[in-house]
Order: sequence, then structure tokens, then C-alpha cells
Amino acid sequence: MGRPKGGTNKHHSKDEKLILVKRNLSGESALSLTKETGLSDSMIGKWTKQYLEGGEDALINKRKPGNPLAKYHNKKELTPIEQFEYKVALLERELLKKDGEIVRLKKSIELERGDAKRK
Repeated sequence: MGRPKGGTNKHHSKDEKLILVKRNLSGESALSLTKETGLSDSMIGKWTKQYLEGGEDALINKRKPGNPLAKYHNKKELTPIEQFEYKVALLERELLKKDGEIVRLKKSIELERGDAKRK
């Protein structure tokens, strides 16, 4: 069913996860923890697996990159330094696009040469 439209992802701290994982490992079922917390049993199972494979550090939330230009779009006026940083970010994005295009063209040429050699 999924979350309601417009809802946001819930983020649980390492400590919250650790408490639930230790309770699960001590014998409490994931189903009973699900009823108590409202979390899915698969989420508790995932955290337990992460803990067993990587210890407490595996339960730390990983930051997702997002859009690096969003912080500039949300401001009405940018300082000169922010304007410079914004231009650099735009140029880096353009450079990545060009690099991708070069790779695509090289593959295309390789495929054409391979077809020509077969004929």
C-alpha cells in the first residue's frame, strides 16, 4: 500500500535501531516488535542483518546526495561566493554530461568498427 501521499520518510537513529535489534536478538519476535512500534517486520529484520554483518556502525543512516544545486535555487539573492560556487557546480554538471557523451560516442564507434570488420 505504501505511505500516504505527501508523507515523508521516517528516519530512525542508530540508538533506536540498536534497541530494537538487541530485543530481536534476545528472543523477542519481529512480529511482536512490529505490533509495538508500527514498523514492518522486514525493516527490523533488515536492521538485524545489518547489525550482524557490520556491527553498530552499520545502523548509522547514510546521507543521500540529492540535488547539489537546490541550495542555490531556494535563495532569492546569492552572495558573490555563492554565485561563484553555483557557476562552478553548473560547469561540473556540464562536464559530466560531456564526459558521458564522449563515452557513448566511443562505444558507438567501436560497435560500428566491429560491424565493419565482420562484413
